[in-house]
Amino acid sequence: MKKNNILISPSILAADFAKLGQEIVAVDKAGADWMHIDIMDGHFVPNLTIGPEVVSSLRQYTKKLFDVHLMTMPANNWLEPFAKAGADIITIHLEAESNIKESLKIIKGLGLKAGLSIKPSTSENTLEKYIEYCDLILVMTVNPGFGGQKFMTTQLEKIRNIKNMQKRLGINIDIEVDGGVNKETSKLCLEAGANVLVAGNAIFSEDAKNYSNLINSLRNNN
Repeated sequence: MKKNNILISPSILAADFAKLGQEIVAVDKAGADWMHIDIMDGHFVPNLTIGPEVVSSLRQYTKKLFDVHLMTMPANNWLEPFAKAGADIITIHLEAESNIKESLKIIKGLGLKAGLSIKPSTSENTLEKYIEYCDLILVMTVNPGFGGQKFMTTQLEKIRNIKNMQKRLGINIDIEVDGGVNKETSKLCLEAGANVLVAGNAIFSEDAKNYSNLINSLRNNN
């Protein structure tokens, strides 16, 4: 049984792109709950990753939930293409669209779970008027755009505040954390109230034979 329903979503951005399908199979077998897929457009963030066609080609390698994080502006243009490509959750950035409620409604209308993410510089208070439309809130603990950055401990208070906001409003949603998550920082995130951990280098920087131990370590902090 998984500890306290903690979910681990390996970020394939840190995987070996020369054998991406094999990497997904490996983390699936190792106990990953979701697959975190970062989509960057070279505009909202200064980097490019993959498009819907690649995501569609990866769908055959696992039945695990595809956790698609759009770091694109605008985001709405990509909602239907990634839904068709096999996304189960689509998370957009609050900073990327002018009508967030409409964007979240579109995602749900496509039959998917809707997530909303904020950059480290964005106050968590901006989420309150949208949280009822969300299935997930994603807190970035690094500046979006590149993997391997150092975890910002200043964001832990933000996680705590979102957890308290959720309780106050009587809303039960996932709180996900992305950026610099490893064995040490995962414990801090979970203590603050997160229940979904995105981990890239903390998993994929080691041999695939060790993926299971690494995933269990993040979940159980041992």
